[in-house]
Amino acid sequence: MAKLYFNYSSMNAGKSTTLLQAAYNYEERGMNALLLIAAFDDRAGKGRIASRIGLSADAEIFSSADDVLEHVSKAHESSPVDAVLVDEAQFLTADQVWQLAQVADKLRIPVMCFGLRTDFQGRLFPGSAALLALADNLKEIKSICWCGRKATMTARLGSDCKILEEGDQVVIGGNETYVSLCRNHWTRRELG
Repeated sequence: MAKLYFNYSSMNAGKSTTLLQAAYNYEERGMNALLLIAAFDDRAGKGRIASRIGLSADAEIFSSADDVLEHVSKAHESSPVDAVLVDEAQFLTADQVWQLAQVADKLRIPVMCFGLRTDFQGRLFPGSAALLALADNLKEIKSICWCGRKATMTARLGSDCKILEEGDQVVIGGNETYVSLCRNHWTRRELG
């Protein structure tokens, strides 16, 4: 039976690396993994998933208006899809998470989603909230704070390298914009 998986963490825990490793494993066995990434995340280029350690792969993009069940169904009709791998899954809408659940349940294709659980203010992303509610399997990918404890929170940095407490929920960026912290240091706003 196919399942809906949610692999979550704070920033810089290796989510994209893990996704790309899974994609490679499917490819190595002659299987077809359909990779998806949010349309507005173009840090590695439009329709490209990349990890900080240098791995990358092309992916199809999704926007909040897309029906991902329909997208996967059409791709599956064209060439059998053995798995769907979604990077930056926090940017899915709640409806899209339900659609991915249908990919697993009706099309019997495993769906592995990778993304952040919470934003820089400690609030759930809509896609993450839906995945936490609907996924058959939840897995935390561990990252560490500067103190060595498990990092569960993500802080956003301003141009002055101070932690921001307000702003848009979504601002695309990497190490120059975000830092992973344990809950204690996130709460105390300590960068180490």
